Amino acid sequence: MLNLVGFGLILITSHGSIAQPKTDSLMLRILSCIKNTNAEKILKDPLEYRFQIIYTQIDRDKKGAPHFTNYYFNVDPELYFNPASMVKMPLAFLSLEKLNEINLSGVDKYTSMEFDSSYERQVAMKRDSTSQNEKPSISHFIRRAFLISENDPYNRMYQFLGQQSANRKLVKKGYSSTRITRQFMGYTDEQNRHTNGIRFLDDSGKTIYYQQPAYNNDSFSFPASILVGDAHIDRNDQFVKGPFDFTKHNNISLNDMRLMIQAIVFPQSVSAKQRFNISEDDRLFLLKYLSQYPSETSYPFYDSTFFYNSYVKFFFQDSTHQMPSNIRVFNKVGWAYGFLTDVSYVLDGENNIDYMLSATVYVNSDGVVNDSKYDEQTVGFPFLNAIGKAIYEYDLNRNRTYRPNIKIGDISYDKRDATDMRLQIKVADN
Repeated sequence: MLNLVGFGLILITSHGSIAQPKTDSLMLRILSCIKNTNAEKILKDPLEYRFQIIYTQIDRDKKGAPHFTNYYFNVDPELYFNPASMVKMPLAFLSLEKLNEINLSGVDKYTSMEFDSSYERQVAMKRDSTSQNEKPSISHFIRRAFLISENDPYNRMYQFLGQQSANRKLVKKGYSSTRITRQFMGYTDEQNRHTNGIRFLDDSGKTIYYQQPAYNNDSFSFPASILVGDAHIDRNDQFVKGPFDFTKHNNISLNDMRLMIQAIVFPQSVSAKQRFNISEDDRLFLLKYLSQYPSETSYPFYDSTFFYNSYVKFFFQDSTHQMPSNIRVFNKVGWAYGFLTDVSYVLDGENNIDYMLSATVYVNSDGVVNDSKYDEQTVGFPFLNAIGKAIYEYDLNRNRTYRPNIKIGDISYDKRDATDMRLQIKVADN
C-alpha cells in the first residue's frame, strides 16, 4: 500500500512561499487504495505534479434537502495551475446572466448575432456553419464550449461580456481567485482589453440591439511571479532556457470552480451573492449541455469517433471511450500546457447516489512548457480516470442515513437522427 503519511505536512508552493495545503485523512485513505503506477508516482510527489483534489459528499436530510461536506487533498489556492478551458464555464454562466439583465424583447440566448472587427487584430463573425440556422448565438456558443470545449465560443462570450464586466461580476459574487485576462487569440495584454461591437438580429436580419465596443480601464492585481518549467517555447516558436511565465494568465482556484458548478446544480445551497441571475430555463439549458454527449447532438454535428462520449469526462475516460448508461456527469474540463483539470457533479440514477469531484494535475516530464509534448495520454488521463473510479466506488458503498430519489430536473437530451447524412466535424480548435 502507498505510504501517504507525510502528505499533510507543510509544503512549498509554486512561488517559493511556505503554505499549509489542506489535506483530510479520508482522502489519504481513498487515494492509498489506488493500485496504479501513475497514481503512485503522482501521490508520492503531489507538488511536482501540482495535484489537488476536492471530493464533495452530498447527503440528504429526511426532507430531502442536500448537505455538502468537502474533503481535500493538497488543496492550496496559491499552488498555481493553468485553468485552460475551465474559464469557459463562468463566461457561459455570465453570458446568460447578462442577457437576463439586458431584458429586451427578442434578445435571448437563441437570438442571432454578428460581431464587428472594432480594433486591431479583431476578427468579425457573421456566420456559424455548425448551427442549425448558420448564425452565431449565445446558446450555440455554450453548446460548442461545453460539448467538446471549442475555443472560439469562449472568445465570443468574452467579447460579449467585456473583460471589465466579467471580472467585476465574478469578484462581486465572491469568486475572488478568478482573473480572466485573455482570449485564446494570441493577443497582447492591451488587445485583450478591447472587445468587439456586437449586433443582435431579428429573423429578417434587422438589428434589434447593438452593443458598443468596450475597453477595460481597470487595473489587475497580479501576484508574485508564477514561473513553471525548466524551459519553454516562446511566441516566436523559439526554444528558451528558463521557465514559462504564467503571471498574467487566466486564473481560477479549484474551490471557486467547484462552487460555480454547485451554484448551477444546487443554487439554493450557496449564498445569494454566489448565484447567477438566470432563469430556470437557462439553468436547465446549462445542465443539459454540461452533461449531454457529442453523439447525442445534431448541431454541432461532431463525429463521435473523434469526439466520443467521454471526450470531456476525464474521470470516466477509459479505453472504451463510452460512459456508463446509469451515470450523467455535469462538468467542465480544461487542458493546456500539461495541466489537466476536471470539475464535476456526478449523478448515478440507478444507484441513487450523487457527489462532486474536482481535481487538477500537471503532467510535463520534459519540463518544457508550450512545446505541445505532454504526458496527457500516458500519465494524466489514466490518473484522473483512476481517481474517478476510486471516488465513485467509495461514494457508491458509503453509508447514507437517507438515500435520495435522484432527480436533476426536467432535462430532455437531444437524440440524433440516424438518417442524417451531413458531413460530421472531425477537427476543432479546442
